[in-house]
Amino acid sequence: MDYRPAIFIVGLLLATLAVVMCLPAIADFAYGHPDWQVFAVAAATTFFVGVTMSLTAKVRGLKLTIRHAFMITTASWVAMTLFASLPFVFSELDMNFTDALFEAMSGITTTGSTVIVGLDNAPPGILLWRSLLQWLGGIGIIVMGIAVLPMLQVGGMQLFRMESSDQSDKAMPRAAQIASAIGVIYFALTLIWSGFYWLAGMSGFDAIVHAMTTIATGGFSSHDASIAHFESAAIDYIATAGMLVGALPFILYLRTLQGDLLAVFNDSQVQWFVVFVASVIVMTTGWLVLEIGERPLEALRLSAFNIVSVITGTGYATDDYGLWGAFSPVIFFFIMFIGGCAGSTTCGIKVFRFQVLYAAARTQIHHLLQPHGVFIPYFNKRPISEEIIISVLSFFFMWFFTFALLALALSFLGLDFITAFSAAATSIANVGPALGPIAGPAGNFSTFPDAAKWLMSLGMLMGRLELFTVIVLLSRSFWRP
Repeated sequence: MDYRPAIFIVGLLLATLAVVMCLPAIADFAYGHPDWQVFAVAAATTFFVGVTMSLTAKVRGLKLTIRHAFMITTASWVAMTLFASLPFVFSELDMNFTDALFEAMSGITTTGSTVIVGLDNAPPGILLWRSLLQWLGGIGIIVMGIAVLPMLQVGGMQLFRMESSDQSDKAMPRAAQIASAIGVIYFALTLIWSGFYWLAGMSGFDAIVHAMTTIATGGFSSHDASIAHFESAAIDYIATAGMLVGALPFILYLRTLQGDLLAVFNDSQVQWFVVFVASVIVMTTGWLVLEIGERPLEALRLSAFNIVSVITGTGYATDDYGLWGAFSPVIFFFIMFIGGCAGSTTCGIKVFRFQVLYAAARTQIHHLLQPHGVFIPYFNKRPISEEIIISVLSFFFMWFFTFALLALALSFLGLDFITAFSAAATSIANVGPALGPIAGPAGNFSTFPDAAKWLMSLGMLMGRLELFTVIVLLSRSFWRP
């Protein structure tokens, strides 16, 4: 295999990361914090390595194969995580490499799990850097969902292949144009939510930081208490709306701007997602009112915010939902797996895969009742091929198999049952907080053993890149000429 295209593209991405790294340097300098020097040196180092890789591996007529796409996707996420961890290591926080890598991986995969204690007093550059990593990871996964994963046929994502052509050489230019337009929408939504937060009472810095992690459904905050720090119903509702916006397919926003005003509402994936979220919110609100004795409006606010935060994989918190009674841990554990829509910034299994399984199961039931009948499963009024059904089934198997292995490994390291299983779920589903008193919404992962942090970092990477994108690199046949 010719590795030069992969090295060239990873180098370009590192150079881009170095440019973005200058923003927290400017923030620290403006606030008079000495950590600006750390970001400046880290940016220079990252830029040097990135440019060197691109220049030494530059090729004329860059042609990418499927194997290149698999390699570039995983290598770029790993390389950017490694260099993104440099400011954490050398900043005032003085984090060890394991904690720094965990924080960087959590940021760039938009997981939102953290090992930092004392965010309220952390340097402004670090706070901005964490949010920028999630913001970059959010737009990165949208581009992957539009241009890369459908081409790689990972986990049924071929459902969303470019309609103009099935051939990657023709579809890629079209995908690049769409990705550029969606990037503008992503940036505009971030600015809009910054304005909303600022008008609701946040400072300018907090508004920008939280807008980036809201639209990216990342969940990093500039305060240990997360959104609860502001004690504002208006901010809670703004954040809830922002997380829902980030959880819907961005390609539908583009179609809306192009004139199809009902594109979002007519999509079956969006309909399923909204109905499911609304149903869980109603159930949880009822529980809080009837069992906990919460006032109806307050119960609605608490349940809506925290349910949306977990189901979209954002990870913000306004209350310790582990204290809501026996029903709470069960419902929050299961909705960790769901995720949002394909082509959004969210994580998890994604709604469309449940739709495909439901359609396939319904067809199978009809076959059992009428063996000689012809029944075809549909998604969004289009027939689903057997190839896609097998792909989705394979994804489900590998997802839960990986989750089980990760949970067992964390248990082996000494974590209790609830902590181990919820930590495995939150890492592979890229949610953020786990369950229980240690790593729940009121805690963090700072007390976890280093081995557990490395395992969770691997889980975050595999979950964000849809498992097979990473697993295929472990196959010997992938590396054979």
